[in-house]
Amino acid sequence: MNPTQNTDKRTAPIHWTHVLLIVLFTIVITISVTYWVLKTYIFATAFTPVVLNTQEEKTLQAKLHALGYEAGFLSRPTNTTKTTNLKKNGEIDESGFLKPEPYSEENAPRAISFTERELNALLAKNTDLAQKLAIDLTDDLVSAKLLIPLEEDFPVLGGKTFRFNTGIGMAYQHDKPVIILKGVSIMGVPIPNAWLGGIKNIDLVSEFGVDPGFWKSFSEGIEDIQVTEGQINIKLKE
Repeated sequence: MNPTQNTDKRTAPIHWTHVLLIVLFTIVITISVTYWVLKTYIFATAFTPVVLNTQEEKTLQAKLHALGYEAGFLSRPTNTTKTTNLKKNGEIDESGFLKPEPYSEENAPRAISFTERELNALLAKNTDLAQKLAIDLTDDLVSAKLLIPLEEDFPVLGGKTFRFNTGIGMAYQHDKPVIILKGVSIMGVPIPNAWLGGIKNIDLVSEFGVDPGFWKSFSEGIEDIQVTEGQINIKLKE
């Protein structure tokens, strides 16, 4: 066998049709992956609002009533509906006037408890954020996703929707609440700690709760915070 023939076979150039197919295949894969990344992490569609079943709505209504909130959660209330609800609760007299009563904290609720579904359902029923904001509850962590649509005349990205994500650690340790900013992401890209003022992964209560101000007052008014899978419980001090 002629060695020159073997060498020619090994070094023979790839046919131009093969090169074209490889290039086209690479282009298709690149476009598909890019579209998936943009659709999933950068440009997003609206969230599907949470809809509670009848039993869940009754439970949430009872919680809101205990907190003094009478907004007619099951439907958007008219003035007549509001008045009827107040009459049922004995807060409106026969003449249609609000009954006066002495202030008392006896048997007043000091615990606030909501499920993840209840929080998202409240957004769906009472604000226009249902399709733009969603809350997730897991162990010692409250996460939020926010969609911000851009105006049509915005340069380059007009008409698109940006996705923001954030996570806040919440717990109660050593007789005080612990609030930690886990991070903020824009379009799936984490924001550097320096751009967040250096407060990422820092207990905000310990850092800013020493001096008089919001965090000190907040800390002194909380008796307990528990965030578990799908549930948040907050107990207030007297």
